[in-house]
Amino acid sequence: MSGYKSILVHYDAGKTAPARLETAIGIAGAFGAHVACLYALSAAPDPSYGYEAAQIMREAQLRRRDEMLAAARRGYEECLRRTGFEKAEWRASEADALGAVALHARYADLVVIGQQNPEWPSGVDKDFERSLPLAAGRPVLVVPYAFERRPVGRHVLVAWNASREAARAVNDALPLLERASHVHVVAFQPEKSGAAHGEEPGADIARYLTRHGVKVTVSRYDAPDMDVGNQLLSRAFDLSADLIVMGAWGHSRLREFILGGVTRTLLESMTVPVLMSN
Repeated sequence: MSGYKSILVHYDAGKTAPARLETAIGIAGAFGAHVACLYALSAAPDPSYGYEAAQIMREAQLRRRDEMLAAARRGYEECLRRTGFEKAEWRASEADALGAVALHARYADLVVIGQQNPEWPSGVDKDFERSLPLAAGRPVLVVPYAFERRPVGRHVLVAWNASREAARAVNDALPLLERASHVHVVAFQPEKSGAAHGEEPGADIARYLTRHGVKVTVSRYDAPDMDVGNQLLSRAFDLSADLIVMGAWGHSRLREFILGGVTRTLLESMTVPVLMSN
């Protein structure tokens, strides 16, 4: 793999947006990549008042959005000054965040977004990070709001279930996996995936990664009294992983994005960045 050359970062009005950008800059620096920082918020609902009251409310919303945009731009510029990173550009969209980021993602190798903190309003719907991995068509790296600023991808946990989504995630993460100090491939309750694993769960994907020069070990994790999402988080903690790679399991039905329970658990309780693909 030649590495990531174009990284898209979603920037919102939340407090953790600068840290998210800094994480993306750290990855970009390793690959000599260009960073496009896209500011986009979720569309505000139309006020359900009378015409005059609705106009006043709408004007107030627009003023507030302008203020948030200006503050976000200042945060972006301060982050570039602090890091000394120069290969970046600022973009802003008035379109709804999900559609705007999915559109710009078509021209990026990797998309970096943030986990929403319910206590810190960011101007983005709570389902944004759940929906984007299924809409983007690109690998999406979700950075936790509580993640401390440190390098990503030194110790990686690959959640392997022999699915198409997991295979796509591994392939999309190869630039990071090739640079990692160590990669742990873990098959969680592999008996549930049937014959797709082959004779030894994880062995085939380990051989694939080894041929790419990845330092890899394989293990399985069975805890029947715990759901797979929490098993994954527990194992990531045990391994001191700073990145989780997994498939975004879900499907689209009548434009409503529905994620599997494992993905939902990760997005709600993650403590390290998660790279997912669908």
